[in-house]
Amino acid sequence: MHVPDAGPDRGRELMPHAALDRVQRWMQAVISHPGTVDEGIGSTAAAAEAPGVALEDIVRPSARLTTAERVGIYHGMYMSRMVEALESDYPALQRLLGAHGFADLVRDYVQAHPSRSYTLNRLGDHLPEFVAAAPGLRRRGFCHDLARLEQAISQVFDEEETPALTHEAIAAVPAADWEGARLHPIAAFRLVCVRYPVSAYIDATRGDGSAAPQRGRRPGGVAVYRRAYGVYRLDLTPPAHALMEALVGGATIGEAVVLAQAGRARVLTEDLFLWFRDWMAEGLFCAMTFEGGGPGRTRTFD
Repeated sequence: MHVPDAGPDRGRELMPHAALDRVQRWMQAVISHPGTVDEGIGSTAAAAEAPGVALEDIVRPSARLTTAERVGIYHGMYMSRMVEALESDYPALQRLLGAHGFADLVRDYVQAHPSRSYTLNRLGDHLPEFVAAAPGLRRRGFCHDLARLEQAISQVFDEEETPALTHEAIAAVPAADWEGARLHPIAAFRLVCVRYPVSAYIDATRGDGSAAPQRGRRPGGVAVYRRAYGVYRLDLTPPAHALMEALVGGATIGEAVVLAQAGRARVLTEDLFLWFRDWMAEGLFCAMTFEGGGPGRTRTFD
């Protein structure tokens, strides 16, 4: 497919024997390059699509702009759009790093993980793991936990909403069956293990954004969930997180309690009661299954 010239020398090929997909890949390589337009044109990726072809053979100047200036507009817009897209999913991380620091992080990130989809909803899928290894990043551990938590918030926001266990279903379970029950979380649920108080930082920066991160580690977990189209967070102590992690991993309630009590912190029966009461009230589980009645048979409450 040839790209025709719309100028007075109509009929000249702008990019000899160039198919549209090659032109698109060339344009992508140039505008997504982290350097200047000239550096993007001279990049290996762009040269692979248009070897030996000058910029003027692909893009024409306008009445007011040179060829390089026209491409430069898209070059600048591309990175700005990437920053805006990731800032919408990671606003607290952006506040922590500052505008310039976050933009630098995004510039490096999109070189390693460029957008491969028609939508930017998936652009930030690998940002937490990239933050964990990004060179020169201050407070890397805090940033990593913060990115993981914000990713969970974004995922829960987009997840389907499934009905939670009803009070009637919970009340119908015989007391003797609770130990062998398995609880199944709702679809819009994520459990994040954290080492730093990143959930508190998100709350503290929702106003003017000037709050500083709290110093020191604070291990535990954060349950992120959606209910009635609102996204919520529930901070968990290390024992509560261990219990929830076991439940979400498929352990029975009896097995999960044993695992939670195996930790250093003592778990009281009153604590277990309060945790289960709160979790059920928040609608974190959508079903219960029970082993019994013969091999391979289960009973389900939902």
